[in-house]
Amino acid sequence: MKVSPLRQRMLDAMQMRGYSPRTHDSYVQAVLDLSHYYHRSPDKISADEVQQWLLWLLKERHVSSSTCHLYFNGIRFLFVTVLEDADFMAYRFALPKRQQRLPDLLSRAEVSQLVAAPDNPTHRLLLLSCYACGLRVSELVNIRVQDIDGSRRILHVVQGKGQKDRYVPVPDTLLAQWRAYWQRCHPKQWLFPGKYYGYQQSMTTPQKIYLRAKRQVGIRKAGGIHSLRHAFATHSLQAGMPIHQLQQVLGHEHVSSTMRYAHWLPETQQGGQAIDLLAGLDAAAVCYA
Repeated sequence: MKVSPLRQRMLDAMQMRGYSPRTHDSYVQAVLDLSHYYHRSPDKISADEVQQWLLWLLKERHVSSSTCHLYFNGIRFLFVTVLEDADFMAYRFALPKRQQRLPDLLSRAEVSQLVAAPDNPTHRLLLLSCYACGLRVSELVNIRVQDIDGSRRILHVVQGKGQKDRYVPVPDTLLAQWRAYWQRCHPKQWLFPGKYYGYQQSMTTPQKIYLRAKRQVGIRKAGGIHSLRHAFATHSLQAGMPIHQLQQVLGHEHVSSTMRYAHWLPETQQGGQAIDLLAGLDAAAVCYA
């Protein structure tokens, strides 16, 4: 499909800045939606018209405040970074206040139930790994065997959110599970390979595994597999992990992103070392032995 010169400039600018494919898609879609609304090329649309379109999204399309901000970020990238539009930069946009919501918190007992639910031990290990290391699903499916340093008990998360690497401590309980799994299944490149040889697993697979497990055990709390990452964060704080250590483990650029978990748990005590959340968890022994 032929790409317009303006869209190509936008794609090139995002690639130069290391934006993720998902950001590429969402920003381009925002610009396309704006262009379709006015039936004009986006570089022919004024800042005031952008403001009116955002208001229409809220009133007529009933988009959430977070979606409205996402759309605006895509439009702003085009006008400010690509077009360097002075009028757009000077315009004072009115945007809805972001909703501050936290998902329903899973208890340790519920995590244990979820991990134990799948019949397939590899599926159980997927969920266990996501929880024990506080990983995003994109980071979970991107784990390569070579990223695991067993002697130092760390996982090298390669190009996580924001195209940043980080190191995550691996609890001894999970490391033992990974070793037993490797001895049984001998994964070569990807720790959790996909259906086709040489390919990593799709992000939709762990999501489906999680949602199926949630239905099996009758948990009705909202949220997908990302809930395990939230559970890791809150349970780690409850166990005494310092907030700045948790920030590094989660890969948050700003500590304010991590502090929301502390606000959720006002009784959190600071101090302590790396936390093995799997120790004593009933489901910890049901993957590979």
